[in-house]
Order: sequence, then C-alpha cells, then structure tokens
Amino acid sequence: MSRFSRTLLAASISAALFVPQTQAEDVLDDTLSDDSVQELPAIDQCLIHEPEAENSNELPINVEADSLEAINGDRATYTGNVVVVQGKKRIKADTVTLHQQDNVVVAEGNVNMSDGEIKTISNKATNHLDTDFMSMEDTEYNFLCEPGRGEAVYIAKTGKAVYEIEDGSITSCPIGDNAWRMKASSISVDQDEELATFYNPRFEILDVPVFYLPWLSVPIGDTRKTGFLYPTVSYGSSDGFEMEVPIYWNLAPNYDLETTFKYMQERGTQVDSEFRYLSNFGSGSIKSEYLADDKKYPEYGDRWGFQYQHNGIFKGAWKFEVDYSKVSDIRYFSDLDSNIGNREDGQLLQEGQVTYRSKSWDTSLLVRDFQVLSENSFPYRLMPQLEYNYYAPELMRYLDFDLTSHISRFETDDENKPSATRVHIEPGLTVPLANTWGTWTTEARVLGTYYQQDLDGLNLNSSSYDDLNLQESVTRVIPEFRSHTGVVLERDATWFDGYTQTLEPQVQYLYVPEEDQSDIYFYDTTVLQTDYYGLFRSRKYSGVDRIAAANQFSYGASSRFFDDGYKERLNISFGQIIYLDTSNRVDSSIDAPSNYSAWAVEMDFNYDDSWFYHGGIQYDIDSSEVQLGNSTLEYRFSGGYVQTNYRYVTKEYIENTVDFNTDGITVDGISQLGLLGAYQITPKWSTSAQYFYDLTTQEELEWLARLSYRSDCWYIGFTYSNQLRSWDDNFADYPNATPVYESNLSVNFGIIGFGTSIGSDSGATGTSSAGNALGYGRPFFLNN
Repeated sequence: MSRFSRTLLAASISAALFVPQTQAEDVLDDTLSDDSVQELPAIDQCLIHEPEAENSNELPINVEADSLEAINGDRATYTGNVVVVQGKKRIKADTVTLHQQDNVVVAEGNVNMSDGEIKTISNKATNHLDTDFMSMEDTEYNFLCEPGRGEAVYIAKTGKAVYEIEDGSITSCPIGDNAWRMKASSISVDQDEELATFYNPRFEILDVPVFYLPWLSVPIGDTRKTGFLYPTVSYGSSDGFEMEVPIYWNLAPNYDLETTFKYMQERGTQVDSEFRYLSNFGSGSIKSEYLADDKKYPEYGDRWGFQYQHNGIFKGAWKFEVDYSKVSDIRYFSDLDSNIGNREDGQLLQEGQVTYRSKSWDTSLLVRDFQVLSENSFPYRLMPQLEYNYYAPELMRYLDFDLTSHISRFETDDENKPSATRVHIEPGLTVPLANTWGTWTTEARVLGTYYQQDLDGLNLNSSSYDDLNLQESVTRVIPEFRSHTGVVLERDATWFDGYTQTLEPQVQYLYVPEEDQSDIYFYDTTVLQTDYYGLFRSRKYSGVDRIAAANQFSYGASSRFFDDGYKERLNISFGQIIYLDTSNRVDSSIDAPSNYSAWAVEMDFNYDDSWFYHGGIQYDIDSSEVQLGNSTLEYRFSGGYVQTNYRYVTKEYIENTVDFNTDGITVDGISQLGLLGAYQITPKWSTSAQYFYDLTTQEELEWLARLSYRSDCWYIGFTYSNQLRSWDDNFADYPNATPVYESNLSVNFGIIGFGTSIGSDSGATGTSSAGNALGYGRPFFLNN
C-alpha cells in the first residue's frame, strides 16, 4: 500500500467523515506533516475506558489508500483499502469520494466504521457536510462494549445523537445465535435521551414471531424507563396456576414505582406495589399488597398488607428512622406469599425514631408498637420513649464517664396488665487500660430507676401475678461493678509446621447486689442467651425491669491458628461462669443448681479453602445434658458446594429463656437436620437443592430443587418446592395430627442484555433462598 502526503483535498475528505465542514481548516494545520502518524486501533475493540481527548474532533486525521484521483473543484476519490483514523474513530472502505460541489462524502464497498463503542458494516455510507446528515445502507451493527447487534436496510443520522432505522432488528445474542430478536418497521434512537422507540415491533424466538405491538419504547444505557418487566409463571397445589406481571413506572429521577399484578387461580388477582423515593431527609419505600375478596378464604374478605420504611440523615446531625408494617389478619403470612414478611413471623414492628447527635451527647424520641399475629396477645407499646446519652471519654487520664437515661411510657390493650411510666438514669465510670498484648477494663455504674404503675382495676390476686407484689410507685437504686481482663499470647504451633497459634484467655468479675424487684412488672425485659460471647456480659436481661443479682467470675479462652499467609484456619473458644452465690440463678431448671454455669463452646474451621465448619454447644453440668447446639459442615469445590447442618435446643432451655407458654408450639424442643447443595453442571446449566427434616415430629419441613439454564442472551429457571405450611390440628396436643404441605412449581425467564441480567441465585454457588423458609447459612463467614 502506498502512503500519500495529506494535502488540503485529502484533509477535507478525512474531515468530512468525522467532523463538520467548519472544522476542516482547523484540522488541516495538524495534518500537513507526515511526522505524526497515529497508531491504528483495532476496528472491533471496545475503547470506552480509554481516555478521551478534550476535543476529539480536533485530533489529527490519518488517511491510507492504494491510490488517489482528484479533479480540482469537482471531486476527489481514494480507492483501494482506504483507512481513515481520528482518535478512537476509524473507517475502512473500498472507495471514499468527496463531491466538492454538493459538499457530500460517499464511502462505498465494505464500509466498516467504528468509534470504540459501536461497529457498523455497510454497503454504502453518505455524509452531507452542510447538514451533518449521514446515512448507511444495508448495515450490520455490533455494540463493542456490551452484548447487542442488529441489522437494518437503512440507517440515517438526523442529528448529533439521533438515528432513524428502517426495517431493522436488535438482539443481545452473539452472531450465529438467533434465540431471540426484536424486529420493527422503523426504529428511532435518541442517545441523548437514552431512548429507543420501535414502530410495529414483533418479538421473535428462533425466527418465529411470538407477539406484536403497534408501538414500543425502551431505554438504552442506564436510563430507567416505564414499561413491563419479565413475568413469572408457576403452579402450586394451594393456589393453582399463578402468573405475575410487573410494571415499572419511571415517575421522576428521585422516585419510582413498581406495580405487580399477580393472578392466582384459586384466590383471584392480587395487586402489589412498591414506591421508592430519595429526598434530602433520606430514602424510603412504601409497599402495599391487596387481594380483593379472597375466593379461597371468603371469611377473611379483602386481604391486604402495608409497609413503610425510611432511613435518612439530615444536615449530619439529625437521623430519621421509620419501620411500620401492618396486615389485614393474623393468618396473612400463612395463606399468602408476601414481600412484607415471612410466614414464620410472629409479629410486625411499628416504630418511628428521631435522633439528634452531637460530639458528646445524643437524644432521641421513639414510639414503638407491634401487631402480634396470634390470638389474645397484647404486647406493650412505647408511647413514647425519650432518651438522652452523654459521653465524656478521657474525663481524666485513664478515666471515662458516660450517662445513659430515658423516660418511657408503656401502654397495652390487655386489661389484666398495668400501664406504667419509667424513668431510668445510669451514670458510669470506666478505667480502660490496653496495650498491644492485653486489655483490662474496670467499670462502676449506678442504675437508678423510678416506676409509676397504673394498677387500678387489676386483679393482683390472680395467677398472673404469682411471685409479684406490685406497687404503684417504686424507686430502685442498684450499683454495679465489673472488671474484665484479657491477654493475647502467640507462638509457633508445635503440632503444625508453618502455623502460628494464639491463646487468648479472659477473666471477668461481676458484682450486682441482690434487690427485691417483685414490685415491678415486666415491660420490655427478657432473658438473654448465654452462649460463649454472652458469658462476659454484665446483664442477664435485655431491659432494665430486672437487674439480676450477681457475684460471679466468668472465665474463658480462645485459641486461633493462622497459616503462613496469616489466614485464620481454626479457632476454638470455650468458657464458663463460676457463681459465688447461686441463690439468684435464672438460667437453670434445677432447684439446687451448682456453682457452675453450662459450658459454652464455639468452633470454626477452614481447611484448604474447601472444607468449612462451624459449631457451637452449651452443655449443662447440672442436668448433664446439652442445652443447645448447632453444627454446619460444608465442602466447596469447583462449580458447587455441599452442606449439612443441624440445630438443637431443649424444651427446658426454651421455657427458661422465653416469657410465654411453649406447650402449643413444641413437643420436645428443636431438632432439625438440613442438607443443601448446588452444582454448575456445564457453563450454561446449573442446579441447586435443599432439604430440611424435623427429628422431633419426624416430618419433612421443606425441600426445594432448582434447575437453571443461561445462554449468552437469555435464561430460564425451574423451581419446585414442597413446604410444611400448617397442621390439621395442634400437633403438640394431638400426636396423630397430620401435616399440611404446599407444593409449587415456578418458571422464570428473561433476556440478558440491555439493562437486564440474571440473578445470583441461578448460579451453582448462589446462596439465594427466595420462596423458602429455611435457607443457606455460610460457615466461617467472618474469617473468609
């Protein structure tokens, strides 16, 4: 190939392809020299991430051709392997001709054009320099930076970013794959608005038309656009044939709405919506669900659910939080799948809080209520609670001071429970000492609480008040002393070469004097679980209505093993409480418990990043039995994983921990076994499954299987589940009660590309558990 010196005529032809005529003379000055020849970029290479010149139209232009023929004042023609390059832009053609009188440039024969984002192949391309109008005939195009290609008989660029396409098509499938495509008699593309409008579009699968619309508008790029989303089809033993059709509404840049119409053969049509917004006060969402006249359960009439959530910070100091949910009836989650809650939920939270924070103090106002999804249960609500906290670290050297306080009003609809106003103030002094190998923290606090309890109309002699002697006005002041120390010791492991072992013992002494609190009712207080990490708490209860007496030592230790890359491979923790006074123990069902609490042991293990284990156990030495335990073992391999897990809790431990009767809930505690797995069969096919079994009732809890296929431009997933939804009678009282199961087969599908993608749950190693009650739990999570 011969290279020609660039003259005014050559520069004009080059500029005509890439820049308006008014810029041709500016380009000329940069193109008269042969000293600067650009490196030619590949025409099918994505260059979107390469830096862009401040004004790319003023970059030098390079032209290569086998020959040049020019008639002064008429036309100039490059022929033979013509290549024109300016910055990221490039054109190849058999011939390029400038018609000077009409100010038109014509490229013919195998016209390949690329700007680093899109590539086109045409028979002919014409550019009118006076109007910036450009057209291409018999064109194939490919997006270079994302999946997408198409064909068109005629393409016209009518504006700087406006294209008109006649008899065109578009698909995200690779060349040679005609799984789907969208064809239209004409397509209008506005890149500034990131909008494509199809006229007379038809959707084809394997070249077979599936549906037709007279008009369709879709977004391109990242722009949100009002329109239909992909539907979901399923069949269940409870609700029959189901179909969900979601619609997205792009209302404004800072808020949008999604509406879903869900048809259920046995129930009717349910309308769900989710409104999202973003404002100066934060972000939030409003969800609603409405099923008019439930045909399966006509006694419940209209079924509905509502949820409002908001979280935001204003001017750096104000924080606003709202979480309010409500449903039409207590069986709502048992009968319907919902995005508001799960069928295991026993109550719905309804609260709002406003907080103001400064450098040394904060204050908040909280209101809280619950909707309890059971009969004859009336929890306490906070109406309201005003909280104030003050922090003074380094009040003196090695001395910190803090103050927590609140005023709370408790109300209830239960006529057999008292309402109350509670005022609590709690100053504390802390001496924190620490260095690189250990800590020692000593803390002294005073807990002062005042109650005004409304006892009018209550039958204080009923069994509900056994062991209680309620008083209308109660003042309680209790001191608390706590000293905790721990060290970290390190050495090279003697059993495993190349490993580092740590030993981290810790000891705590806690003293709280005994105080008769039978004159105070329980308002927001429950017993906390005493696992290994709970051995070193200063409180046994979650609230301040009960301050448990304590005169005890807690001791424990952790040992960790790190490999030569200092990655944690094994850790074991164990501990116990030694009670110097056993008269106030609340964690034992034994009448005369020993001076020792249950052993608490935790273990995590990671072998070769393939085998993972987590286990925890509490062994009660008084009853010589395991109170609770959990264990998870997982093997991960290329393309998948297999996991088995087990959880166990005795009925006695549950009764000592919760504050309600468990007779109708569990027969003999909790004993559940689970098996989960997933595998990437081929690069396109994947599968996953999970199975849970209850050893106490000897019944299956749930099993679920999923099979997914993903090609380069579309996906489909099949899911079958069988879940225990209820019993035909109270299984705790009637051993012959029969479980009621619900099976469901669902299909979800969609195309990939143009702003859509397949969810993570389709992969073999995905951990999504949508639609199931019991899900995947990852062992050794904090150390991966």
